[in-house]
Amino acid sequence: MARFVFSMESILQIKCKLEDQARAEYAVQMARLHQEQQKLDDLIRYKEQKQTQLKEQVSAVLELLRIRQLEDAVENIKYNINLQKIAVINQQRQVDQAREKLNEAMKERKTYEKLKENAFEEFKKEQNAEEQKEINELVSFRFGRKADREG
Repeated sequence: MARFVFSMESILQIKCKLEDQARAEYAVQMARLHQEQQKLDDLIRYKEQKQTQLKEQVSAVLELLRIRQLEDAVENIKYNINLQKIAVINQQRQVDQAREKLNEAMKERKTYEKLKENAFEEFKKEQNAEEQKEINELVSFRFGRKADREG
């Protein structure tokens, strides 16, 4: 019996490797997004902590220098939060691009897998037709020999 050979097997293997690479890149980008989001969360908590200290300082004995320092710290943290929000947005874009690349790689792999599946089905049909032809020839041969003996 003949062995099935998919003519585009090497392309399918490349597509699978490209999909794996895209999946790895997506994972890296998701990890970076998580890190950027964590930095943002930390900055927000730090800002809340400084605002609490500022409120305590204002309600306590007035120390203008300390109040000014806390106000400056809060403003600086707000600025850093805005920068970090931009970093998170940029990283989200990277994740989206990586996701698109992964989706495209998956589509290409599936396309070649479908081509392989169709080629294999065609191969099986050809094999069945070949086997049927051999059976018919064998039956014809036996029937012909039997008819010769009887005649």
